[in-house]
Amino acid sequence: MKTIATSKRFGVRTSALLFAGVISMMMFCAVAGYAARAVASTSNAAGGASGTEVKIDNFAFNPVVITVKVGTQVTWINKDDIPHTVDSSEGKFKSAALDTDEKFEFKFSEPGEYPFFCRMHPKMTGKVIVQP
Repeated sequence: MKTIATSKRFGVRTSALLFAGVISMMMFCAVAGYAARAVASTSNAAGGASGTEVKIDNFAFNPVVITVKVGTQVTWINKDDIPHTVDSSEGKFKSAALDTDEKFEFKFSEPGEYPFFCRMHPKMTGKVIVQP
């Protein structure tokens, strides 16, 4: 009897450790993937590879930071399956709710940094850097 009780307890402990390990690995991969995507987005924007388009997908702006010249029109396109908005943190621009594949455009006429967010999901943020 003692052997059976020990093996059952060992089995539960092993299962719990295995489950915790799997969950930890999934969280690590998710965080690492998000961080890599954010770094890649920022570097692409700085290099000009992403153009003047910001995609909204999976509750994120991509690229997160985009650098443009004065006079450039930036276009945000909602590729998500739920509505989002593009609102300047400083009140410079504000979109209506964008459904899937709808666009919002804004022409930047002054140099500076323009942080923005989604009014419906305030943790979604980004920034346009406008250079002379």
